[in-house]
Amino acid sequence: MEPIAAHHTQERKNPFFNVPYGTPHDTAPFGDIRLEDYEPAFMEGIRQDDELTDTIINNPEAPTFDNTIAFDVPDNLLGRVSEVFFNLLSAETNDEMDTLAQKMSPILTEHANNILLNEKLFARVKAVYDHHRELTPEEQMLLDKEYDGFIRNGAALPEEGKEKLRAISKELSQLTLQFSQNNLKATNAFQLHLTQEEDLSGLPETALDAAATAAKEKGLEGWLFTLHAPSYNPFMTYADNRELRQKMYMAKNTICTRGSEYDNTEIVKRIVNLRRERAQLLGSRTFADFVLQKRMAENSQNVYQLLNDLLQAYLPTAREEVKAVEAAARKREGADFVLQPWDFGYYAHKLQLEKYNIDGEMLRPYFELARVKQGVFGLATRLYGITFKENPDIPVYHPDVTAYEVYDKDGTFLAVLYADFHPRKGKQSGAWMTSYKDQWIDDDGTNHRPHVSVTMNLTKPTDSRPALLTLGEVETFLHEFGHALHGIFANTRFKSLSGTNVYWDFVELPSQIMENFAVEREFLHTFAFHYQTGEPLPDALIDRIVASRNFNVAYACLRQVGYGLLDMAYYTLEQPFDEDVKAFEKKAWATAQLLPQPEGTCMSVQFGHIMAGGYAAGYYSYKWAEVLDADAFSLFKQKGIFSQEVAQSFRDNILSRGGTEPPMTLYKRFRGQAPTIDALLERNGIHPKRENRQ
Repeated sequence: MEPIAAHHTQERKNPFFNVPYGTPHDTAPFGDIRLEDYEPAFMEGIRQDDELTDTIINNPEAPTFDNTIAFDVPDNLLGRVSEVFFNLLSAETNDEMDTLAQKMSPILTEHANNILLNEKLFARVKAVYDHHRELTPEEQMLLDKEYDGFIRNGAALPEEGKEKLRAISKELSQLTLQFSQNNLKATNAFQLHLTQEEDLSGLPETALDAAATAAKEKGLEGWLFTLHAPSYNPFMTYADNRELRQKMYMAKNTICTRGSEYDNTEIVKRIVNLRRERAQLLGSRTFADFVLQKRMAENSQNVYQLLNDLLQAYLPTAREEVKAVEAAARKREGADFVLQPWDFGYYAHKLQLEKYNIDGEMLRPYFELARVKQGVFGLATRLYGITFKENPDIPVYHPDVTAYEVYDKDGTFLAVLYADFHPRKGKQSGAWMTSYKDQWIDDDGTNHRPHVSVTMNLTKPTDSRPALLTLGEVETFLHEFGHALHGIFANTRFKSLSGTNVYWDFVELPSQIMENFAVEREFLHTFAFHYQTGEPLPDALIDRIVASRNFNVAYACLRQVGYGLLDMAYYTLEQPFDEDVKAFEKKAWATAQLLPQPEGTCMSVQFGHIMAGGYAAGYYSYKWAEVLDADAFSLFKQKGIFSQEVAQSFRDNILSRGGTEPPMTLYKRFRGQAPTIDALLERNGIHPKRENRQ
């Protein structure tokens, strides 16, 4: 007799093949998906994709926009399984998923290359590009994007070049994946286990509670600190024990360095070289030149212009800020004290407390996550009229995740929003917005609404208190929620142009503009109430928040500029890179460094944004978008921070338009003018003065 378990396995249907899923809004059936479902779904999705390609290239009719460019299946199987798998690879992975990712990555890369290097398909696309009917602006953007996609992926190369490109793409996909996996494993591998109370001096109750909970979860006595931001950041800010701060700092800043179990050093070199080779194969001088052709910045010169303008404007103030922190440290420790990177956050906090009587821990009781969520959602309601309704029937991939239905001001359904707030072993560090389903409009007019997710690593609740956030975490929530609104309001015909499918240095505008609300009194009054007493955040404390808003703002700017310079240094290389990674890094960002760089530390080997994420030759985007967001938010300041008129214009001209028109066109339509750096300098209280830098 056949075993029951085997019989059940035989009867069970792969949920990815069971479309529609039968879930609310046809959301991903997370509870039904097993590891063994992914590979067959990937392979069948590839087969269906190949079938569609054959249908297009074998069409006996002459190529047209409709039968070649717009002839697509937006809700295809490969897209569905890829969105779930690769999103969970970042948010809820394990060793088995990592192994499967390594297996599938080259197969999927090969499949993508088979489409983009298909000569017959490219011939039809080129025929439409050269001769087509009159197109709408959105259709023209799609055609340009499709044609450029083929060109930029080697369709016009000779056969030898195509084969070389295939090999490069395949290796890159594996290396970037390995880089991320090493980074996560190295971060998870370190823990600081403390059992002596004297080692905890200076740490606030919230940090101690979280550390005690972390230890308890691991079956340990005492307190456990990790390299995840909600644990690491408070430790570096408050711990009196300098040796332990140094230990944490060095652990954090030496992960994935040479000699460690998860060494990324050679991977960095190879990624940089492969990207340069790929760009040069496609006719560009450098990888940055190649990337920036499709960015608002347009070229390396404009990126360096921005970074150098910021460097010149902020460097004098940043140096003064560091001197002030060092002076504060020496007042406590003696005149011969040398400020090290593991000291900066600690003494900066002491100075901030002294100057403004403000401390992140003073604010935590007013930033209970449940109330912050109400505040952020309420802000969207006030600006745009949209509402959020939790739906426990929508499947989620982890108990931490909550799913919401989003409704427009007229009551129509807009989107599904997943909210995933806390760190855990299977989740990458940082915060991001992603999509499980993009928006598009069918030929029959049906508007398929998106499923978007905000994924963060915010302070967790403990046995004794709810999740109480820092002001920085509130800003992070607002930032990712801004990206989510970009997805939620998407209203375009074509999926590949909807929501956040925009130029990379434009994508941060909707997110960064939301951060401005974090210190607005009127906004704080809507949700910032003490989690125990219900008392509102006192105006006196808000005044101190605002007064201290620009504390060390130039130092923070220079840190971002340094990252941008490092990114550009790697990706403006014209010759093979075989230097010592640490030495190269040190030289690349030297002009922006304000503190000593301890021996053995290295950012490049853990810099996921530019090595494994989408920010290669694009890290400047954060500062580029900051110029935009300061300029854009000045309109809210002018008309009122809850101005529905300004919000509606922002929705109509930017959030709902996706990538259907050039971003500067959209921006000028909203703002009425091109952006300048002036609003950012004014917001930061920076009054530039010329300085001769040698």
